[in-house]
Amino acid sequence: MAVEISDQAFDHLVSKALDTIPQAFWDRVDNVVVMVEDEPGDDDPDLLGFYDGIPLSERDSWYSGVLPDRVVLFRGPLKRMCRNRRELAEEIAITVVHEIGHFFGIDDDELDELGWG
Repeated sequence: MAVEISDQAFDHLVSKALDTIPQAFWDRVDNVVVMVEDEPGDDDPDLLGFYDGIPLSERDSWYSGVLPDRVVLFRGPLKRMCRNRRELAEEIAITVVHEIGHFFGIDDDELDELGWG
């Protein structure tokens, strides 16, 4: 059932998903890098992505000189859960928005309520 797609084509879908996020949000995103990795760790093999960092809602005047926060997407689980490229593009977009939502301090329950769970 996994979608067959090159890493380069997958990365292009991620770029397209990032391009759909309104500029007003990007204007507030600071010190964040988006990465794509093949697989998550063995402890959660179906993980589609994660946010690792200090959410904007928790940053204050002490926040400086730190390594970038990370949004990480996992190719393997995303490709395995989708039947075609259209589904894959949609799932990548949902995952990107979900993880960027965590940067803004939105938790999983709120993201589910907004339809990005």
